[in-house]
Amino acid sequence: MALEKLESAQWKTFFDRVSKGLTAKQAEIEVEGLDIGDEIEADWIPFTGISYDPKDDVLSVFSEDLEHMIRKPKEIWVDLGVDGLHSVEVVDGDDHKQIIVLRDDLALPAE
Repeated sequence: MALEKLESAQWKTFFDRVSKGLTAKQAEIEVEGLDIGDEIEADWIPFTGISYDPKDDVLSVFSEDLEHMIRKPKEIWVDLGVDGLHSVEVVDGDDHKQIIVLRDDLALPAE
């Protein structure tokens, strides 16, 4: 697994395509910055999708209970393996690094 930088012209198409295949995932969202330190925005929440809106210049991460919006992304890096998307790292307009890590939803044993 290695991070690959996406060019801004790819953002909308990439996230539209990848988001369709993201089912039964959980997400952790961390925000890092010199002025804010490290903050966990979401801790392993049910993940429903990710999209980029070029008109408003916003990358949105969706769950059942949260819409995390990253305004004016400068750089987007993805870790995409043969089994799908593992993580997304975004440098936003405030020079904060926002890291979205995905994992498979934990399957509970049948009762």
